[in-house]
Amino acid sequence: MGVDVNNDREKIMHKSILASGVAAAALFAGAGSAFAQTEAQWWHAMGGELGEKLEAVAEAFNQTQDDYRIVPVYRGTYPETLTAAIAAFRANEQPAIVQVFEVGTGTMMAAEGAVYPVYQLMADHDKPFDPDDYLSAVVGYYSDTQGNILSLPFNSSTPIMYYNKGIFEAAGLDPENPPATWAGIEDAIRQIVDSGAANCGLTSAWISWVQTENFSAIHDVPYGTLENGFGGLEAEFTMNNEVVARHWDNLKAWYDEGLFRYGGPVGGNDAPPMFYSEECAIYMNSSAALAAVVANTDFEVGFAPLPYYDDVIDPPMNSIIGGATLWVLQGRPEAEYEAVAAFFEYLSQPDVQAAWHQDTGYLPITNAAYELGIEQGYYEANPGTDTSILQMTRVEPSENSKGLRFGSYTQVRDLIDEEFEALLSGDKTGQQALDSLVERGNRLLREFEAANS
Repeated sequence: MGVDVNNDREKIMHKSILASGVAAAALFAGAGSAFAQTEAQWWHAMGGELGEKLEAVAEAFNQTQDDYRIVPVYRGTYPETLTAAIAAFRANEQPAIVQVFEVGTGTMMAAEGAVYPVYQLMADHDKPFDPDDYLSAVVGYYSDTQGNILSLPFNSSTPIMYYNKGIFEAAGLDPENPPATWAGIEDAIRQIVDSGAANCGLTSAWISWVQTENFSAIHDVPYGTLENGFGGLEAEFTMNNEVVARHWDNLKAWYDEGLFRYGGPVGGNDAPPMFYSEECAIYMNSSAALAAVVANTDFEVGFAPLPYYDDVIDPPMNSIIGGATLWVLQGRPEAEYEAVAAFFEYLSQPDVQAAWHQDTGYLPITNAAYELGIEQGYYEANPGTDTSILQMTRVEPSENSKGLRFGSYTQVRDLIDEEFEALLSGDKTGQQALDSLVERGNRLLREFEAANS
């Protein structure tokens, strides 16, 4: 899976603005057109309620005009959708649009001749498309070294910290001022457990995405060479540095002391229930988990940026994103590309983006959508929902904080989980686990390079 919460457990925060838009558009839609519509398939990886919201977005666009029809097709998890799209392209049966999670970016970029870059698509069809309209930390992840946007940001998220205000208060902590640093987190989780306010201080989903990748970005330390892989296939991993090793060792020490509980491999699906049940006071996961957190908790939830080591960096850098973007595949009829360009223009409209963001917990991908949310009073009415945006936009991204772009990275994330579990079991120190991760990960990079050179 990509770095999103479980689709089936995602709950709506309020009545769907998007669905209302579909209903309203339908009232004014004509009975139909005498001309055949051009259909373009959109393969995606969103099931459950998120899938329904995605389909509502497509249907709302379809109701705005009679020339084109975007047809969403659910193809399973993110890895399954990517694999299906690659197989379909080889069989010349590919869709016009495919939703690909962020760690698939390197694979898509290496597929020369298969991708129709979005910046080129929009220019070819005379549609407005300005990179400056998008949140810089979002668009930078999906741009080439010349700043050209290769895929359209759609459902982007970033990890934040959720905490139980009631437990904080019971432990004698200030529920309105959560710790900003890891030193503060250590003091807080020890006080929480020692006071008996909760059995666990901290849990986290995605050791890879949250505690390793985003941790590195926030501390402005390189995760790999060649601008974290943006500069070419010859990149090598460098996450086995003393900053990450120190953090992994701290997590291990807190684990041994009973202050930290491991959320499990891959997405860390054991972490959410530990927070919902008030077993753990602090929970780190995607901003897109916000709706599920609200739906599954009866206590007052606080929201805060991810912590940092202030002896390493102060102030911290931006966090990096997860989620997915929309890639356009070559080999379809020209009329379908006209449909896709019109659809992408529609998706980028502030009201459409603001509704998607507010309805799902994903980031607004454009500055105008964020500003519209402010004007609507959304963030004032829903405190904490702008934490992810503020964290992402607090500084201009550096080479170390604009994202990652490595081939075979889905497999690398599996290696991260394996090495972290070796650390927790006491078989390795943080440095040893990370050294092994780099060695194993670099082998995958060289295999990917050989296959795509």
